Amino acid sequence: MLTPPPVIAVRNLNHYFGTGALRKQVLYDISLTIYPGEIVILTGPSGSGKTTLLTLVGALRSVQEGSLQILGEEMRGASPRKLIETRRKIGYIFQGHNLLTFLSAKQNVRMALELHDREFCGDMDAKAVAMLGQVGLAQRVDYYVEQLSGGQRQRVAIARALVAEPPIVLADEPTAALDKKAGRDVVTIMHKLAKERGTAILLVTHDNRILDIADRIIAMEDGKISAAPMPAVAG
Repeated sequence: MLTPPPVIAVRNLNHYFGTGALRKQVLYDISLTIYPGEIVILTGPSGSGKTTLLTLVGALRSVQEGSLQILGEEMRGASPRKLIETRRKIGYIFQGHNLLTFLSAKQNVRMALELHDREFCGDMDAKAVAMLGQVGLAQRVDYYVEQLSGGQRQRVAIARALVAEPPIVLADEPTAALDKKAGRDVVTIMHKLAKERGTAILLVTHDNRILDIADRIIAMEDGKISAAPMPAVAG
């Protein structure tokens, strides 16, 4: 069976903050390959470069040195328009969920469909409702953000990230503000839906309780990837 091409391919990536005498290197010679349906967790202390790497992979920053290919497209030297086009192909789950409080759960999820260029078959509202049902919020589709618990808000964020069926999902500390049960529920949903759809997930976390969902665990420290990637934890 042929191995599918990687959806994320990073080679010898370096990144810097600041200019002149204040220029500081924050990523050093990063190389990483992620394939469809694979869940990769990035761990490491605060300040190790995890979120910076995630924002580069998400086309939220411009590549300075090295190569970064997303879905076969080279991001180094990419125009602002190309970066925007790439971002539209990626689902994002942020630590603070970043939901719009003046919209209902259904409307927040529907927005992810409206941002895409391609036409979606059928009713966008129906698709949003179906996705919320898959994350256990069938009875909360018309609730506003302030009426939802922290765990429910994060489920809406997951539904929003996955509803357009992106080939890549990036998650930055998705369980940081959640209790044990809510955090487990969130990553279980991510794991189930990603495996069913072949979505690649790159997840940054300090939460040791969720490491068992990973196919691979990669440790970062001082802007570098550990020489020996950690094996996935047996679940």
